[in-house]
Amino acid sequence: QVQLVESGGGSVQAGGSLRLSCVVSGYTYSSYCMGWFRQAPGKEREGVATIENSGRTKYADSLKVRFTISQDKASRTLYLQMNSLKPEDTAMYYCAYRFDWCLAGAPTEFGAWGQGTQVTVSS
Repeated sequence: QVQLVESGGGSVQAGGSLRLSCVVSGYTYSSYCMGWFRQAPGKEREGVATIENSGRTKYADSLKVRFTISQDKASRTLYLQMNSLKPEDTAMYYCAYRFDWCLAGAPTEFGAWGQGTQVTVSS
């Protein structure tokens, strides 16, 4: 079983930056996919970015210029660097773990989720 704990959210003004972290504990596979998702009030959960154990990454087209996903395997930590934040980035951000290679990146493909960390961007 995998446990995920996010941190790093907060309130920031438009144009600012935040770095989210997600610590992974428990049993993990050698082939995995990890992802960041977000969900704003009244909206569906949407994919932000994914990364495989190989380091291959994939981003939502609208976010790849401003957001960067990375991982530190030694500390079993997933990161999301968010720059030039906009009010529309306000959402609860979740990390997720898939016990296999990445597919399309849909939320239903991931079997373990963190509790989320809130990001609020004010104009």
